[in-house]
Amino acid sequence: MSDLKGKVALITGGSSGIGAATAKLLAGRGCSVAINFSKSRAAAEKVAAECKAAGGEALLVQGNVADDADCRRVVDETIAGFGHLDYLVNNAGTTKFVAHRDLAGLSAQDFHDIFAVNSIAPFQMVRAAEKHLRARRGAVVNVSSIAGVYGTGSSIAYVASKAALNGMTLSLARVLGPEVRINAVCPGFVEGEWLQQGMGEAAYKTAQQTWQSFAPLGTTNKPEDIAQSIAFFLTAAVNVTGETLLVDSGMRLAQPRAPQAR
Repeated sequence: MSDLKGKVALITGGSSGIGAATAKLLAGRGCSVAINFSKSRAAAEKVAAECKAAGGEALLVQGNVADDADCRRVVDETIAGFGHLDYLVNNAGTTKFVAHRDLAGLSAQDFHDIFAVNSIAPFQMVRAAEKHLRARRGAVVNVSSIAGVYGTGSSIAYVASKAALNGMTLSLARVLGPEVRINAVCPGFVEGEWLQQGMGEAAYKTAQQTWQSFAPLGTTNKPEDIAQSIAFFLTAAVNVTGETLLVDSGMRLAQPRAPQAR
């Protein structure tokens, strides 16, 4: 793995799951990481301590990325703390678990709330960080979902928000070049509390077992698996932009009735 000493990464939703795993992976390679969180300060402090123990510097930047003013402040605090910005990982996400057939289970406000975090926030973060990323010929990774590709997942609103994020990644890739690369990773089933709590223990276990039985690789993702793909786009894919990578154990090759995804 390449040495990332002197590099700085800002990770939204960095206090748990994929965000935390990415922060620790990059820190282990010498990268300084700004860990954005909204409410979970104790969890973010734990991740920061683990990043420092792994060999990187860590900075906590609290803010609600659905708020444009917070996005600008989070970037400003990162620059104030580290002096520059090389990498942005738009990982913060939200959903509402509603069966797709239950059309009455989603309100217009649900769509607004989900799009605010999953689609609008990544745009706001890129806009706030643009000049800093261009100055460093940096890279952005949007953490999307196979839901936006398959049309499955926690709710139709979530599907729509991730499909929008995938399309926006293409548009931004055209206008951010040549200085900045931007790509998206689309995880399949990701093990962890976020999905477990949303689905409930029984449904979570059933979906995990179903996924493993259908996917050609017979596996589901851990947050660390997605972190590896994010790191690849940030540091190794130097001539790649506007790509959407499905990290789904090959489920797209199996029968189309995929279980709940991230």
